[in-house]
Amino acid sequence: MSTAAHVSGAEPDLIARREGSAGIIRLNRPKTINAVTLEMFRDVDKALDVFEADPDVSVILLEGAGERGLCAGGDIRALWESSKVKGDLGKILWREEYILNARIAKFPKPYVAFMDGIVMGGGVGLSAHSSHRVVTEKTKLAMPEVGLGFFPDVGGTWLLSHAPGEIGTYFGLTGQTMNGPDAIYARFADAVVPSSKLPALREVLTKVRPGTTSAEVKALIDGFATGETSGPVAAMQPTIDAWFAHDRMEDIIDALQRDGSELAAATLKTLNEKSPRGMVVTLKLLRLARAAASLEECLVRAYRAALQVFASDDFREGVRAAVIDKDRKPKWSPPRIEDVTPEMAARYFAEIGADELKFS
Repeated sequence: MSTAAHVSGAEPDLIARREGSAGIIRLNRPKTINAVTLEMFRDVDKALDVFEADPDVSVILLEGAGERGLCAGGDIRALWESSKVKGDLGKILWREEYILNARIAKFPKPYVAFMDGIVMGGGVGLSAHSSHRVVTEKTKLAMPEVGLGFFPDVGGTWLLSHAPGEIGTYFGLTGQTMNGPDAIYARFADAVVPSSKLPALREVLTKVRPGTTSAEVKALIDGFATGETSGPVAAMQPTIDAWFAHDRMEDIIDALQRDGSELAAATLKTLNEKSPRGMVVTLKLLRLARAAASLEECLVRAYRAALQVFASDDFREGVRAAVIDKDRKPKWSPPRIEDVTPEMAARYFAEIGADELKFS
């Protein structure tokens, strides 16, 4: 059950097929580190329809083609091009993507994600809401959206707000990369499996019997796992908590400036490269997510904010500097955190009437 290939004879961008008792979903754009297009999100959804209904499929396995990673995120270039001409790709793509994120979180069969190599943005949305999240020694997981004038979407605020202490605030605002054990500590993943053992684990997963429970799948994965539960960031938690425990960006910056250590200076430098508006919006979304009752609630809020981002100069400028021209010199508007007014931020949180995100 593979999707139609773009070019006759070429492999499709998403391969979905049954292997033994596993429904395999392979992101198949290795040249772009499997960046996900709207069509691919739709194909994942269709594959889940088929696998959910098939009694012979006991487990879902998400994997990425190529050596570089599971998924570098959504197709940012296409979104940028649509935003420039005031198109509606953002409105359509994010609606379908966020509904899919919520579906994955509630999927009735065990859903295993191989989060090997690079896992960012939209790739996090397809993997980190699944019931079994496997990372490796090669995992580089990040939500770097604030560097694009955006915020951690795809339910990222829900995940980040459930990390211990202020670890999620730190990762959400800095866009820093987690390794595999960091991802487990931050509650984005469940088990570290050496990448050399993934083929053997994959083989075992294709042979599970019908009706295999989530607990049984976990036990299988644990048989291959290293048992690591915390990476380098865990050791920094008391410091991170002290810096990032504030509800205003100005206070976080102030805490870092007062600290004066090398690490604080490096963190300040990182934050200074990000969109001021993106950081203010992200911090508020993270604080609201802490009190949220569900992933869906966070996704509804993310959709409101995303439509505002899509219409903003900051998003176009952030993508231009990072992806299009690659000069890494975005000119943010406004350029300073203290210039982001409450009125400016409020637009990202306003209700959007008929366009509100709804789940079936």
